[in-house]
Amino acid sequence: MMAVYPRAFSHIGLSVPDIDKAYQFYTEVMGFYTLMKPTKVLEDASTAIGQMCIDVFGEKFDYFHIAHLSTVDGIGIELFQFPQNKEARGEFRPYQNGVFHFCIKDPDVEGLAKRIVEAGGKQRMPIRYYYPDSKPYAMVYMEDPFGNIIEIYSHSYELHYGSGAYE
Repeated sequence: MMAVYPRAFSHIGLSVPDIDKAYQFYTEVMGFYTLMKPTKVLEDASTAIGQMCIDVFGEKFDYFHIAHLSTVDGIGIELFQFPQNKEARGEFRPYQNGVFHFCIKDPDVEGLAKRIVEAGGKQRMPIRYYYPDSKPYAMVYMEDPFGNIIEIYSHSYELHYGSGAYE
């Protein structure tokens, strides 16, 4: 039997109603690096990227806009704007199957939460501490201005959960 081992996380794709506003938010507020500025991708089977997109989205998508960003640790953030996407905010649906949030790490949870709200996002809960009497491990759930759910951790995932948060 072949050994099973953890894989590295590569990227996440976010659908947004306005690629330019999302690009500005994720670069200026979240601080993500630009790999590719917002670009229009056409449905075109004669190009490799066009054919890949037809494979993913099917025929007759016509076009969409995409931007590629990166976190400091090399995790990719793909921003997609499809012409069919007119909804300014998504719905919070944690009880449905599928991804309902992604988490980033920032030692200044309070400061980043404030910047997100100032940029048109939303704070969904008070900042909470896993070990309020002994360790400064903080977290909070936020929304970007487009309704995508962002969780913020002050420390690594391993530190938050490796110490028995549920004891």
